[in-house]
Formats: sequence, C-alpha cells, structure tokens
Amino acid sequence: MPDAAPARAIDQHASWRQRAADVLQIESQAVAALIDHLDDHFVAACETILACRGRVIVSGIGKSGHIARKLAATLASTGTPSFFVHPAEASHGDLGMVTGADVFIAMSNSGTTAELLAIVPLIKRMGARLVAMTGQPDSPLAQLADVHLYTGVAREACPLNLAPTASTTAALAMGDALAVTLLEARGFGADDFAQSHPGGALGRRLLVRVSDVMRTGDAMPRVAPGARLREAILEITRKRIAMTAICDDDGTVHGIFTDGDLRRLLERDGDLRHVLIDDVMTRSPASIGPDALAAEAVRLMEERRINQLLVLDGQGRLVGTLHIQDLLAAKVA
Repeated sequence: MPDAAPARAIDQHASWRQRAADVLQIESQAVAALIDHLDDHFVAACETILACRGRVIVSGIGKSGHIARKLAATLASTGTPSFFVHPAEASHGDLGMVTGADVFIAMSNSGTTAELLAIVPLIKRMGARLVAMTGQPDSPLAQLADVHLYTGVAREACPLNLAPTASTTAALAMGDALAVTLLEARGFGADDFAQSHPGGALGRRLLVRVSDVMRTGDAMPRVAPGARLREAILEITRKRIAMTAICDDDGTVHGIFTDGDLRRLLERDGDLRHVLIDDVMTRSPASIGPDALAAEAVRLMEERRINQLLVLDGQGRLVGTLHIQDLLAAKVA
C-alpha cells in the first residue's frame, strides 16, 4: 500500500500557502479601504501637527503600543519631533513629559483602552491637542479627541477574527501616510533625512561625499603627456589602484590608462618598448566632482562598468582619484 505521508505533506503545504495568501489579501484590502477615509479629519490632523509648538507624543498599549512606537520613530526621523509614552507609565509620572504645547496621538483600535482614557482628561486640561486613531468613531476616545482618524477594518486576518492583524496593519499604514504627508509639507529633504540617520547605511549614502574618500596628493597615480608606456605601468604598480591619470603639471587631464587597457594592448601588440602613453590612453575619461555624493560615484561606476574614476574640479583639473575599493571601505558601495 503506498505511503500517504508525502500526499498529506503536499496538502498541508498548500494549505499553509493558501492561509498566507488569505492574510495578505485581507490586510491589503484593509489598507486600501482607508483611502476612502482620507477626508477633512486627515487634513485637520496634519494641520494640527504642523501648528504644534512642542513635540508630538504617541501612545498606545498592547499591539497598538507597538504601532505607536513605530509611528513616533517614523515621525522623529522625518522632521516631526516625536517620542513614545506608555499610557500606564504616564499615569505614574511620565505624564510630566507632556506639555500644553504638544500634540498627543492616542492609538487604540477599540477606542476604549482604559489606560488611555485615564490620562486623556489630564492631557486635555493641559491644553495639549488630542488626535485619536481608532477603528470606532463612536468610541469614548474618538469622541474626546480634537481630531479623529479612522483606522477600522472589516475583519482581522486571524481566522478567529480575534488577534490584532489587519487592524494593526491599517493603523501602521495610516501612521505612515500621516508621517510622509507631514514630511512633504515641511519640505524635508534628503540632506535633512541624512542628519537624522548619520550612523547607518542610509546616512553614509546621503552624507559621504567624494572628497571624503578620494585619494589625493602623492596617492594619486599620474604621469605627464608624452611619457613612455613603461613609466605609466610603473606608476600603476606603485599606486596600486590599477590606473593612472595622464595630466599636465597644473592638473589638466588628457586621459586615463588602466590595467584593462594594458591587457587589451598586450593582446594585439607584443612589443611595447617604444609606445607612448598618448597613443594608448583613453581620452575624455569618466570623471566626477569632489562635492558629489559618494553614492553617485558608485552609480556612475556601475553604469559605465568601471572600477576607477578621476575626480576633477570645476576647471577640469585633477584633484583626486577614486577606486571602487575606496567606496567599499567607506561602506558606501
């Protein structure tokens, strides 16, 4: 009798994939449905936060608390000073972090979270503006808020319709919509973003410039026009970045010669003793300015399929050389 185990495993795997597909479908529909609720309340929330003279405090408990922490972090990194306060801790002293100049965002799917409702009267008494994000417009929290943002869903992705799944995804998406809208309204740009992310890969890509990583002075391989090929090869060997620039004493660049050029030259001409660099160099080589972002140098190298770049100033004079390894060492590439 054939073993039925493989067939059962196949059926189980298919069931898992179907469940995952159902979850993604339910959650994507929940997010899409929020578009119809981007009404005057959303505009009012944006205006309230933009007019804020203090900070934006975001609060929630349980799964909503996790989403609230993420929203606070997203706002803070995109130009809206913000932090998270746990509502239970707020009742035991942390409410002192809130001032009348602040905006308080309370997140609760039910709108009946006791810990939030306990501190709302005090927040209102301070004069802070209250923005509530709930799935129940008639809930106590929604009714107490100065502005209410609806984040309700038709059902949770959990088959029991109990575990917060679609509702937390919807709240997360609405928070992102709010943060990004505020980012644009503030004119928050790439340089501003980099200032908030100096320690990570994003910061490096946005802050590091070519002048920070290029080789200068004696580290730049260079030979004069009219030099023999042998001299260029020795310069390439000494400086160890597989190329040399050909330039005048004042830095005016005439061309570049790379180890790839040398290999191709050897394939077609074995006697190189009397060859001049002017006859074999690449004229009008790829170059970049010292003030350009290092990430732009990476893009240019990838686009041209090269590993080296000459760095030229505004008058076309050589001020540095750059190798892909320099960018890798700076963790930009």
